Amino acid sequence: MKLQLLQIAHGRSGDKGDTGNVGLIARKPEFYPLLKKYVTVDAVKRHFQGICLGAVERFELPNLYALNFLLHNALGGGGTVYLKNDAQGKTLSSALLRMEIEISEKERPNV
Repeated sequence: MKLQLLQIAHGRSGDKGDTGNVGLIARKPEFYPLLKKYVTVDAVKRHFQGICLGAVERFELPNLYALNFLLHNALGGGGTVYLKNDAQGKTLSSALLRMEIEISEKERPNV
């Protein structure tokens, strides 16, 4: 079954120069294992294809039930250089929350 991340997480995002910083936080502690298992570097890179032109890094924050992603070369040089509508990456978390993951029926969370 498909599950949109918005159902099990919320997010925050911003920037450091040309790198988008996206935090993904589980809405409940029991949702964190799903995030860890399915929201991989490769999945995030595919989701931001055409936006993130560099590497994606993932950092786990189990004490916060969260993941943090750095999307390198994703902001056209950053807010002081590029005239992009979102050169600071403020909408990247909303975009990530729209990503769908494929999970088994057995893993279906109680949302």
